[in-house]
Amino acid sequence: MFLILLTYKKTIEEIEKHLVAHRAFLDEGYKNRHFLFSGPFHPRTGGVITSPLKDREQLEAVLKQDPFWANDLADYQIMEFTPTKYLPQLAPVMESLL
Repeated sequence: MFLILLTYKKTIEEIEKHLVAHRAFLDEGYKNRHFLFSGPFHPRTGGVITSPLKDREQLEAVLKQDPFWANDLADYQIMEFTPTKYLPQLAPVMESLL
């Protein structure tokens, strides 16, 4: 599983110009089960995406399709981790991902 931290490199006005395309990219990622959740930081200096993918190369190939990546709008920090604790009600979902 991966945690992806995006840090904006451009002004929020420039980010806004690509936000619709970025959200369409995220929608496609959710449809393909590449992402679990995502959202902006507060204040809006970047955002976070989580991915259940197990292969970093596959994840990087997916992320390169993000308009934020393609237009050099954000830096991406990719961290792999193994969830070992989670809300008990999420156990069936987590077990299917791990």
